[in-house]
Order: sequence, then structure tokens, then C-alpha cells
Amino acid sequence: MSLSYASGHDYDGAPVLVEPEIRRLDGEVREVSVPPIVAPVTHGSLADLPFDNADEAPEHRVLSRRMDDGSWVDVTAAEFAAQVLAVAKGLIAEGMVPGDRVAIMARTTYEWTLLDFGAWAAGLVTVPVYPTSSVFQTRFILQDSGAVALVTETAGQAAALGPELSRLPDLRHMWVMEKGHVDRLAELGQNVPDQEVGVRRGMLGPATLATVVYTSGTTGRPKGCVLSHGNFLAEIDNAVELLYPVFKTKSATEDLATLLFLPISHVFGRMVAIACIRARVRLGHCPSLQSEDLMADLASFKPTFLLVIPYMLEKVYNSARAKAEAGGRVSAFDRAANVAVRYGEAMESRHAGTGSGPNTALKTARTFYDPLVYRRIRNAMGGRIRHIISGGSPLGRRLAAFYAGAGMEIYEGYGLTESTGAATVTPPLKPRLGTVGWPLPGTKVRIAADGEILLSGGQVFRGYWDPFGEGVAPASTDGWFATGDIGRLDDEGYLTITGRKKEILITAGGKNVAPAPLENWLRSHPLISQCMVLGDRRPYISALITLDMDGVNHWRQMNGRHPVPAELLVKDEELRAILQRAVDDANKLVSRPESIRRFTILPVDFSEAAGHLTPSMKLRRESVMKDFGHEIEGLYER
Repeated sequence: MSLSYASGHDYDGAPVLVEPEIRRLDGEVREVSVPPIVAPVTHGSLADLPFDNADEAPEHRVLSRRMDDGSWVDVTAAEFAAQVLAVAKGLIAEGMVPGDRVAIMARTTYEWTLLDFGAWAAGLVTVPVYPTSSVFQTRFILQDSGAVALVTETAGQAAALGPELSRLPDLRHMWVMEKGHVDRLAELGQNVPDQEVGVRRGMLGPATLATVVYTSGTTGRPKGCVLSHGNFLAEIDNAVELLYPVFKTKSATEDLATLLFLPISHVFGRMVAIACIRARVRLGHCPSLQSEDLMADLASFKPTFLLVIPYMLEKVYNSARAKAEAGGRVSAFDRAANVAVRYGEAMESRHAGTGSGPNTALKTARTFYDPLVYRRIRNAMGGRIRHIISGGSPLGRRLAAFYAGAGMEIYEGYGLTESTGAATVTPPLKPRLGTVGWPLPGTKVRIAADGEILLSGGQVFRGYWDPFGEGVAPASTDGWFATGDIGRLDDEGYLTITGRKKEILITAGGKNVAPAPLENWLRSHPLISQCMVLGDRRPYISALITLDMDGVNHWRQMNGRHPVPAELLVKDEELRAILQRAVDDANKLVSRPESIRRFTILPVDFSEAAGHLTPSMKLRRESVMKDFGHEIEGLYER
């Protein structure tokens, strides 16, 4: 039965879910929609959020700012609004006019979020640039967007762009965070009346352009996605209400918080940062993904939920198992892992109405292993973690069940830059492990005749940036955005992603093969870092595999061997036999024509610096094929 959110409560005070509407064609589910659970915003913009918070809850801690010594200083709603106002006034004092584009090139820092809201309050449009972008990539984004200002995190980033400045006639300002230029902006605006910011905010509405976010560009040149204030508000308002346990609490003393370490340059991280400001969930920023830095920040910040990509959850699991093995407790860890998986699956069955949930023996086993295994994993993430939002690629059923059984509810989602983040998400109390959930409320998902996923909803963008036209080149004419992803809907409306349309391999025998399921399975192996499946116009499927050197060195240590460089491991027969078993397990997922017949171990890992991965860890297949052409040809030599 479909119930609106106003009709009742469940799940520790959370509103009852709205069931999806399902449409079938020839007996197959081809379209699923979920109505919005909040009314669409008809006026105002993201620029209003800090000031609304300051008016409604001035002393509420909305952010925590990391100091150089690793400590955290809380920032109240009133303090953040004052800082946003000061930055906005500084931008106005520097001659920025409504609609001007300002680019931000930095890691995940407090200043990023401050500049984002400060620019919006001044009526500007922000343009994210990954801090790892090359000079060529940065110049292209600045040229294409017509940015008049650039804020970099470091002086080195600004200096690297120096030789290109003559080719950037629109760029009038460059500011550097580490030189204190953000504080300087605030000082420059002291004589600008507060009312000027109020006037500019008043000019903004849901349809106003908020940001131009450039795609990672796995193939071809990046395109600028035009996202409005209304796109973000439709996304975050429905997400906050849907994921009630993550963003809201009935307790006046409970401190909901998240530590953001994924790039804010990516729409996934940016969307969650804005949602936290909207919901007044305390937000912290961690600029370093180095394990020791991230673990230290998690321990001191103590978040209640995290935003991750599956790669990170795989590494946490593999690292925990390796530590158990080093301490002679691997058998106990494996038993605990199996208990967690069974517990997670039993909870899923109970929520789906197909089972009674964990039995007494399973509950007892889980209680026994909690202090020995599960609590240690939670403590590694700060000790207060209850929820994890995972996106970017499929997590996998077993790993999702493990984390759920270990006491961390998983919300797996799917979306693109073009959909302002999540288009689907696992609904609370309705998990379906191995899927990416239902459409986010206010969203429709359709499967085209060729299997392509189509999206429609208030968070779906209007089109791509067109510097030579009227600013926006429409992405569709019929109200549906073609994602380029391939998927399927089950009988209850849950979406499963099976691959990318452009990445479908067609063997010489005419067999269509989606590489993603095989790659995702193999990438979760503790000895494997990356995998790329090949076979387009070839007689059979093959794969390139790179090594996770932490996992390999641990394996060698446990077998009484010293660590050696990767180039000496490619011909290690024992290692190859282990990887062959992993390939054999992956092949069980597919038919014989789709299975991997041969693979080669590469002496180097794929990396963003080498151009093999995007900043969001997706494969740049053309680059990999170009750099490892010799190895690929070797896979098809008789």
C-alpha cells in the first residue's frame, strides 16, 4: 500500500516509505517512478541555506574546521553565515557580477564549501576543477566555462597555470587558499553593504544556474553539466527526508556528523556537503586520502555516517582480514564475516517479508563476534558509524551484507553528474542487497529497448554548457535523459546496473559482454587492485590485472617471503595460480562465451596520474589500451 510521508511514522520516528509505481511492457518491468515526498521549491536558492540556518538555529554546530594540529573547531550556523556573507562581499568588491563563473581547484577543505556558498550569495556560478587535473585539463575547463576567477588550494597549482594565462583572456583573478587569499577577500568586502548581498540573493531562484560541473571524461572531451539551484534542492530535500536515520534525529543531544573525504569537485561529495548544510548535520572536511591521515581524522572527528565508494569498503575489509591473519586469527575473522553476511541477509529477508529475520543462534553468534571483529572495524571509522552511503560503482551483495551485519546500514545509490548525484538509492527498511535501490522520490527510471537506463526528475539537469550558444545545449527533447548505462529493473522496482553502453564488448563471435560484473568481482580480491576486461572484436574475453601491493606483500609475509617489486611478481606461478582461482570464481557469474579465458598481470598499477583512471576511480579504457597495447596483443597470440 502506498502511504504519503504525512500519514505515519516508522523506523525510530522516520516517515513511512512511498512505494514505487511500476509499469510493465510484455511482462517485464520497464519503468518505475516514486512521487516526491517534499513539495518542490518555488523560490529561493542554495545561497539562502546558511542564512536560514543562522535565523532558525544560530548556535547549532553546522561545521567543524580542521586546524593544522589536527584538532577540530566547531562553527555555528551564525558564524558560518557571517563568513559566507564576508566572502560574498569580497567577491563583489573585486568586481564580480551576477552570473560570472568562478572556478575552485582544491582538495576537500572547509574553504571549498565556504567559497561555494559565498559565490552563490554573490550571485555567481561555481566551476569545480579537480586538484589532480593536468594543466591542459584545467585550461580547457577555464576556457570552456569562461571563468573570470580561479581559486587554487596551493601556489604550485596557480604557478603551473602561468604559461597558459595568455590563452585565458576571460580570467581576471587568481586567488590561493594557502596564501590566505580567502581571508583577504573577506577583508576587501568590509565596505560593501550587507544589503548588496541580500539583493543578489533575491535575484536567484530554483531555475538559476548554480554550477557547471565537468564530467570526468572516461571517453572523449569532458562536458560541462549545467546544474541549477532547483536541481540541487530537488535532490537534497528528497534525499534528506528519505534517508531519515542518516540526516535527522529525535534526540536533542545526539550529534549527527559526517567527515567528507571524497572530492567536492565530484557531484557525489558536493551533493552530500550541501545536504548536510540543509539538514544542519555537522560537516567536516578531510583533504588527504592517505590511510594514516584519514584514519587519524576519523578517530578524532567521530562521524555517524560516511560517504564512500566501494573501493574503500573493499580496502577496509581486506585490511581488517590481513590484520587478523597476521595475528593468527584469520579463521575467527572468516567465521565472523560469514556470520555478518548471514545476519545481513536475514535482516534483508525480514524487511522484504520473505523471512523471519535472524534466529536466536545467529543473534548469539553476532553478539559474540561484535567486540572481536565488528566493533574494531567500526572503531577504525571513528567508533560512532551507523550508516554508510555508497556510490560510484556497484558494491556487491556479499560485501553489502557484511557491513549491514557488522552494524553499519548500507545505502547504495546510483547517479551521474547529470542527475545532481543520486537518481536511485536503497530505501530504509527496504534493502535489496546487490541492487542500487528504488528511484529517489521525485524520480522516474525507464529501461529502453536496448537496456539503456533513462532518467527523469527534478534533479536531472537541463543540458550541457554551450559557450557559443545560449549557455545550455539541451540534453534531451522528450524529458528523458539517456545515461549511457545498462541496467534492469526487478519485479519490485529495484535497479541493478550491469554495465556501460559504450563499454559493451562484442566478440568476434557476436556475443555481447558487459565487463563491469567481472571487473567488480575481481577488484574486490585482496591481491588485486584493478582489472580491465577486454575482447571487443576478439575471439574470446581476456583481462589485464594489476596488483594490490599491500595485499601481495602481506600474502608473501604470511608465507615467509620478503616483499619484492611488482615487476618481479608477474611471473610468480604461485601468485598466478591464486589469481586464476579468482578468475574462475568470477567466471561463475557469466556464461561460457562471456568468461575470461586468459589474463596477464601488469607490473604497474593503473593510476590517475598516468591517465588510466578518472578522479572518481573509473577506468579510462582507451588510455589503458594505448599504454598496454603490447600486453593486450600478447593475450591473443596463439
